[in-house]
Amino acid sequence: MSDILKSVHKTAKGLQKSEVIDKTTMRKFDALCLTSVHEFTPAQVRNLRLKYNLSQPVFAQYFNVSDKLVKKWEQGDSAPRGAALKMLSIAEKKGLDVIA
Repeated sequence: MSDILKSVHKTAKGLQKSEVIDKTTMRKFDALCLTSVHEFTPAQVRNLRLKYNLSQPVFAQYFNVSDKLVKKWEQGDSAPRGAALKMLSIAEKKGLDVIA
């Protein structure tokens, strides 16, 4: 999240506590601050793994999936979905240490 967005979110929290904005509006601000998710190509998955010099089995452990699934992602036989896709997006933006 950018510094500007953090500042806006902090201000919105204060306004919500003061009952200037309602919970629905606050939820909209919360949604803006979530890490965006995009589809990963097989090459992007492989490049992310290689960036950290990890084997497929070790990389798989970070995402709580099998090494066979990582292999399928990298070969294009399957695509990351759900929580694994979200975690890949976070790892891409903030590093693997964040999800370890």
